Amino acid sequence: MKNETVKAGMKIGATIGGLVFLVLGIVPGFYFGSYGTLILLQKLSGGAVEPTLIVRAVIVMGIAVGIACAAAVSIVVGGLLGTAMGFVVSAPSALREKKEAAVKA
Repeated sequence: MKNETVKAGMKIGATIGGLVFLVLGIVPGFYFGSYGTLILLQKLSGGAVEPTLIVRAVIVMGIAVGIACAAAVSIVVGGLLGTAMGFVVSAPSALREKKEAAVKA
């Protein structure tokens, strides 16, 4: 029973984390991915970056990585919080079962 509650909490938490990402995470992922890629390209080239096709393609890939990282963090943190809530919800019943087993023995 306890294991099912924890798994359900994890799934609910990951779903909520995904929804939070959809509402609040896409724009920061886009921003930090593009900004981080641009800073990295500036450091690699040693100065200002010209808007060539390759630079634009690299920035688009950086945006995709930034959005994917933001999604992964949101889903993992949601899953961890859901798992913790599952443990908290199942703790009283686990303690009650342990106490009943001790009384019977």
